Amino acid sequence: KARANVDQWLKADVDTIIITASGCGTTIKDYGHMLRLDPAYAEKAANVAAKARDVTEFLATLDLPPQLMQLRVTYHSACSLQHGQKIAGTAQALLRHAGFTVSDVPEGHLCCGSAGTYNIMQPEIAGQLKARKQANIHSTHPHVVAAGNIGCITQLADGLNAPILHTIELLDWAYGGPKPAKVTEAAKTETERH
Repeated sequence: KARANVDQWLKADVDTIIITASGCGTTIKDYGHMLRLDPAYAEKAANVAAKARDVTEFLATLDLPPQLMQLRVTYHSACSLQHGQKIAGTAQALLRHAGFTVSDVPEGHLCCGSAGTYNIMQPEIAGQLKARKQANIHSTHPHVVAAGNIGCITQLADGLNAPILHTIELLDWAYGGPKPAKVTEAAKTETERH
């Protein structure tokens, strides 16, 4: 599959490959290493890997105007983003620039238990990691939780005290896109509590 992806991206002759799921981005950025011993693909794969960018890396290069969003967001940094791609703080900075009040998850360096198929292969340990991560998220009292990896979003969604969205859903809203339905639901719940 990696070779087929390399062929397609080279055929498309793109300048940048923007990836919205950090787990996928980590893999694509590793294509050069994965195919380094393949004489037909080593150079091509390295070329593709060099063009890969997490969506937050790309957005950080743009001159986005500051916004004034009024929402408490707790940001969960996926392992694939912070450990795999070594990207830290970029999503939080974009969210703050968009006007959100952003908190990081205490013990944010720890996995949520998703880790690709880890939650399927090791459900007991994955469940313990999930419970620990959710308790840390709860301690920040968010209106909404943001993350950049679908595995983490899926893993954490059930049992959170706030909806979890992809970071880009919040940034899209801040810059003129539709208000995510989960944000509307969270606002209603917050209003009903008071």
